Amino acid sequence: MAVELQAVVMAVYGGSRMQDLTTSIPKPLLPVGNKPLVWYPLNMLERAGFEEVIVVTTKEVQKYIPDMRMKVEVVCLPDDKAPEMGTADSLRHISSKIKSDVLVISCDLITEVALHEVIDLFRAHNATLTMLMQKAPEPSEHVPGQKGKQKAVEERDFIGVDDGGSRLLLLANEEDLDDGLDLKKCIFQRYPRIHMKMGMLDAHLYCLRKYVLDFLADNDSFSSVRRELVPYLVSKQFSHKNVNHETDKKGKKPSGARNERVHIYSYIPRDSLLEMALDKSSWKDHRGDMRESYHGSRLRCYVHVASNELCCRVNSLAMYMEANKQVRCHRALCTQDRYASRRWTRVLAPQVGADSMIGEQTKIGEKTSVKHSIVGAKCVIEGRVKITNCIIMNGVIIQDSCSLQGSVICNKAVVHSGADIKDCLLGSGLQINSKGE
Repeated sequence: MAVELQAVVMAVYGGSRMQDLTTSIPKPLLPVGNKPLVWYPLNMLERAGFEEVIVVTTKEVQKYIPDMRMKVEVVCLPDDKAPEMGTADSLRHISSKIKSDVLVISCDLITEVALHEVIDLFRAHNATLTMLMQKAPEPSEHVPGQKGKQKAVEERDFIGVDDGGSRLLLLANEEDLDDGLDLKKCIFQRYPRIHMKMGMLDAHLYCLRKYVLDFLADNDSFSSVRRELVPYLVSKQFSHKNVNHETDKKGKKPSGARNERVHIYSYIPRDSLLEMALDKSSWKDHRGDMRESYHGSRLRCYVHVASNELCCRVNSLAMYMEANKQVRCHRALCTQDRYASRRWTRVLAPQVGADSMIGEQTKIGEKTSVKHSIVGAKCVIEGRVKITNCIIMNGVIIQDSCSLQGSVICNKAVVHSGADIKDCLLGSGLQINSKGE
């Protein structure tokens, strides 16, 4: 994998729907299971056999990128432009470093989906794009700090696939369905039966051909991979006749072509043997039975849908809570690390449940109960404290006789004696008075 695909992890700002957390902690560094969020895609790549990875991030995050066995090349975006740059802009920024096909992963993806299943789909069909999707989770009933607020709605997608369930034929956001779905006649001519799936969520994991990066480098009108590039590629699968520019024998646009949104087919290398096979199948085999054997059109998009495996994107406060819950239930996710025993510790004392995680150098007083929770490093939790379904970050002080339930306590917050905290989000450094509620 490491030879044929270059791995890129996007670890930039983000977190617009969880600003209560990301205003003080950059999203890639949010702790999940006592590890920074960016660690999870890096760990997945390392376990899959990758030896190198490019991490696109900011100077604020750069110094906190975790150490890995594989070589990690960090590329920082310009400080003055980073907040406005989308994922496609970031790929364009590093396009000179991409020498082969590429695997792009967002830093907020935590999954146990076998990476080789997505890559094998990419290989088997010589696909232009292969992406990972999941069924959108049910809305959370309780979100800390959001009582009375309108819950964020996930950006769910509507997809159409072939009988095999992997060829991606249609892609539309559910918000766009109010105006109806535009179905091209040419799609039904090729695929009389299309299976529709509602409520899908893009996991932000993509395999892309090198020529897509070349195309992207010449088209600065694309800013987002998810919102613009992927829908464009899916929509252009069956429109190969509408090429904007003449191409040379190698399929490249001619020199001097203007820097505008040229057709993606101008960048796909030509394969003379494949074209001859397609041509023969069209005039000699009148039914066209051979076309699918030769993959049909030159631009092909595929999707792997996660079934029962863990697959969640930490793109909202509710999903942040869910991710920590899932990591507690799947301990293997955060123990497959050569530094695990040194970096963090699990305390299995009578007052600490086996389903909880306690960070290194954290002190827990007598008669304190910790259940279904994650407590970070260098925390001080005094006696007679009850903690249930909470995420407590690093350096937090909780004095005696406090009760915390269903809450997120950010770095270096202080909860004074006797306080009662329920379904709250306490920001970094915040102090709660004694017996406060």
